[in-house]
Amino acid sequence: MKALVTGGAGFIGSTLVDRLLAEGHAVDAVDDLSTGSLANLAEARAGRGAGTDFTFHRLDIRSDQVVDLIARRRPEVVYHLAAQADVRVSVDRPAFDAEVNIVGALKVLEGARLAGARKVVFASSGGTIYGTVGPDDLPVRESHPQRPESPYGVAKKAVGDYLFAYRQLHELEFTALALANVYGPRQDPHGEAGVVSIFAGRLLAGEACTIYGDGEQTRDFVFVDDVVDAFVRGAERGGGLLVNIGTGTETSVNDLYRSIAREAGVEQPAAYAPARPGELARSALDPGRAAIHLGWKPWTTLDEGCRATLDWFRS
Repeated sequence: MKALVTGGAGFIGSTLVDRLLAEGHAVDAVDDLSTGSLANLAEARAGRGAGTDFTFHRLDIRSDQVVDLIARRRPEVVYHLAAQADVRVSVDRPAFDAEVNIVGALKVLEGARLAGARKVVFASSGGTIYGTVGPDDLPVRESHPQRPESPYGVAKKAVGDYLFAYRQLHELEFTALALANVYGPRQDPHGEAGVVSIFAGRLLAGEACTIYGDGEQTRDFVFVDDVVDAFVRGAERGGGLLVNIGTGTETSVNDLYRSIAREAGVEQPAAYAPARPGELARSALDPGRAAIHLGWKPWTTLDEGCRATLDWFRS
């Protein structure tokens, strides 16, 4: 298979690139390196493994050059992961967020259409597209109304609608994966979204970790290798569907900190700061549809995933 991965130098994207290459696929990766890193693609660019077919393209997905590139490279499957992924940036700069996450996605879809690609697998956001979910509706299912409360969530919802329209108008198949809180090796410890990597980096550096609010807010933490497996499965299954990719388990930030600190061998308690405005109190995704339509289930426990993340930071 010939695949193209946008956001291919990012945390999830580069892990997906490595998986696709390991399975013998030809891969193009597109990234503007605004948040991604070529270091994440070191093995791919080194061409390790017999017959490795990999090309990196430094491009902004908002550019018309992306349309031309995808049309010229003619991938069978386009994995669209590139995004402006900071919710706070989307609140402060909603037009910029829409340029990257909506207009950029349309450029990718146009390229896929012109290339004759058979499918687009899109990284949506299970933590934002549903908005506030009542405790009786957790873990949330895909049938729950989508009422995003941030421009970032609105953009992800809009792209889902565009995917449906392209399927109807141009017979371009899609699967949209609503991701829970993804964590693991290569995640940026200085970013907004990666609390696991932030805690891991600070604990190993001997620095105090800060928990905002009382720490009882919950999230659904899913390991990056499990998520990448869902993307790979999405190339062949789950056509026309939004599919949650999470564990269905709520983990409080306090419990997360205790787990990482235990694995790191640190006994220092976390510091606490006022809660951030607009932060969801609870979040978890029901992965039942993924089991049925993708044959996917998460297999990495939180302790195993935290251990792997810490090992990566140590190395």
